[in-house]
Amino acid sequence: DGTTDITRTVHWGVPTPLQKEAYTRVLMGNIDLSRLVFPPSTAGGTVESFARRALWDVGLNYGHGTGHGIGNFLSVHEWPVGFQSNNVPLTAGMFTSIEPGYYRDGEFGIRIEDIALVVEAQTKKPFLTFEVVSLVPYDRNLIDISLLSLEQIQYLNAYYETIQARVGPELLQQQLDEEHEWLQRNTEP
Repeated sequence: DGTTDITRTVHWGVPTPLQKEAYTRVLMGNIDLSRLVFPPSTAGGTVESFARRALWDVGLNYGHGTGHGIGNFLSVHEWPVGFQSNNVPLTAGMFTSIEPGYYRDGEFGIRIEDIALVVEAQTKKPFLTFEVVSLVPYDRNLIDISLLSLEQIQYLNAYYETIQARVGPELLQQQLDEEHEWLQRNTEP
């Protein structure tokens, strides 16, 4: 009962080392921006580079925006919220997508898109952070865990626990046992 915009890239075979590294670096950017703590009234364009850093570290980039506002019952791409230079400062209560990616022309493309709510951070002074409200696992087949920092792994495990706690009981209540088993496999630590 609302607007959403979630993207997951999956690979049905054996990914190449480049595909796996690119996917992992896109995921790292997604995590780094999602767990960022920042001062109130920070413009999205100021923090956007956190989503690109892991790609930039190895000379990769993407040619699209990092995110956009999400309307409640309106537009999927709702201006003026987002991470471009002309967007308004981020404030608590705003919904935005966080969607880094990577594309290799003629070969493959990757995008990981979550919806996040801007919320107050648990800090002494008033700061903000994001609460990811998308509850969809990432493709484990494409994650090179050796590239992730301890903090990124902890974030990923906490995210998977949230998915299990919120989606798992609903699947069981609806007697969707096969789907519940899939969820458990794909949200293991």
